[in-house]
Amino acid sequence: MKLYLASGSPRRREILDLMHLPYEICTADADETLPAGTAMEAAGRLLASRKAEAAAARLAAAKPTDGDALILAADTLVYLDGAPLGKPHTADEALAMLRALSGRRHYVCTGVCLLADGKPYTAADVTAVTMRAYGEDEARAYVATGEPLDKAGAYGIQGIGSVLVEKIDGDFFTVMGLSPRVVRGLLGDAGYAYFDLI
Repeated sequence: MKLYLASGSPRRREILDLMHLPYEICTADADETLPAGTAMEAAGRLLASRKAEAAAARLAAAKPTDGDALILAADTLVYLDGAPLGKPHTADEALAMLRALSGRRHYVCTGVCLLADGKPYTAADVTAVTMRAYGEDEARAYVATGEPLDKAGAYGIQGIGSVLVEKIDGDFFTVMGLSPRVVRGLLGDAGYAYFDLI
């Protein structure tokens, strides 16, 4: 059974490597707009499903013989006060997000979709993250590293951004972008034993 990761994220690749799951990359653009009022967990599932379906369509066009492949996609969202924080496009946007997060608790939701035989198996996992009360100089210094610019919420918990975190309640890997626990569960839901795939 071939597994395709529908993500260009180096963090998700690192997590699958840690799990010793063999995979190939198959990314495709997907609509990331959300209907107004979409709940956090529903948003995570919806965006992950769109990414998986887009990758499946691309794969079907490029490799029609891989129709029975498994396709895994994920999307990570950061919510503060019930509102989503996306990926900052500029250093100023990153700094504004970091200012808002300082000393506050927020929520990170990673939605995951596994397409098996064309059927979607989805999950959403939420972890609460509390940032310590860091100052303006520290936030600016972190933005200057460049790390915040490709990450939802403007920080990477697995990198330099870890020094901004006071505590987490939940799964560290959910904040990083893909929980091995969730992947194993979805594989089981689809009828695949994780240890048979490694």
